[in-house]
Amino acid sequence: MKAILLRRPGGPEALEYVEVPTPVPGEGKVLVKADTIGVSMPEVLVRRGTYAWMPPLPAIPGIELSGTVVAHGPNTAEPALGQPVFVSARDLPARAGCYAEYIAVPARAAHPLPPGCSLEAAACLSNYQVAYHVLHTAARGVEAKRVLVHTAAGGVGSAAVQLALIAGLEVIGVAGSEKKTRAILGLSAQHAIDYRSEDVVARVRELTGGRGADLILDPIGGKGFGRNFDMLAPLGMVVSYGRLDGPPDADLLTAMRANSAKSPAVRFFTIHSFDDRPDIRAAAMTVLLDHLAAGRIRPLIHDRLPLAEAGRAQALLESGQVIGKLLLKP
Repeated sequence: MKAILLRRPGGPEALEYVEVPTPVPGEGKVLVKADTIGVSMPEVLVRRGTYAWMPPLPAIPGIELSGTVVAHGPNTAEPALGQPVFVSARDLPARAGCYAEYIAVPARAAHPLPPGCSLEAAACLSNYQVAYHVLHTAARGVEAKRVLVHTAAGGVGSAAVQLALIAGLEVIGVAGSEKKTRAILGLSAQHAIDYRSEDVVARVRELTGGRGADLILDPIGGKGFGRNFDMLAPLGMVVSYGRLDGPPDADLLTAMRANSAKSPAVRFFTIHSFDDRPDIRAAAMTVLLDHLAAGRIRPLIHDRLPLAEAGRAQALLESGQVIGKLLLKP
């Protein structure tokens, strides 16, 4: 079979398109033929060698794909042959393996798709897994009516916008171009702010009558992280779930003290909190598959590239030009 192999960290050129043996499913496993493979930031971090949960190298990267069960290992009967499934490497010992034409996984890691689900849409579900937990698990204890979503036109950001709207929240999406803000409004978000041309703090105060957002979702971190507290409503929470611009401000407590009258809260969240809780991951997946089957979530798909061009796909993701999700086709 064809696959992408990463022998050592490097730039996009480190992703080699090679021929490798097709895996044979062992006891309790199934063989899945890939239809669509998702491209996500964790894979970029793996390629760079900076991911905190690096798979042993050499490795086939990739954390998600959709496809069809084509073979069973010994003493395995489900999911049935021909069953469309979603595979998440979060259910595997190593967070890798999906940049390939075939993958052998434990049967429990092949999530059957309800009838009528698009395989391309299903390949976007890892973003929705993160967004679901950022909204409904990391933010627990906050009675939110209004949420501000940074990078709202990205993979996780656009998923968070859709899930927040399903939950009945008012959404303020922030992104870095007019094209991206149009995409956010196209998802039915009530407000969209272009941080390159607008003062985000001033606009949020204007849109909320000075109150701010009850919940702020931030994957950016960096030196501007403290400004979140200027946009936070009383008893609100900032959920930090990434460091695209590096660690949050060293003066985080200073920024919080400056807004102490609001009693602000911050949570640093990673979905790896559930690495040893397959029950929690499975419960969220059940909800997401139900949303997908009902058409309540419709992933934004930026483009589809051949698996052989995985390096170009990751370079495009790093460029910040992607709106929604980038997919690979074997």
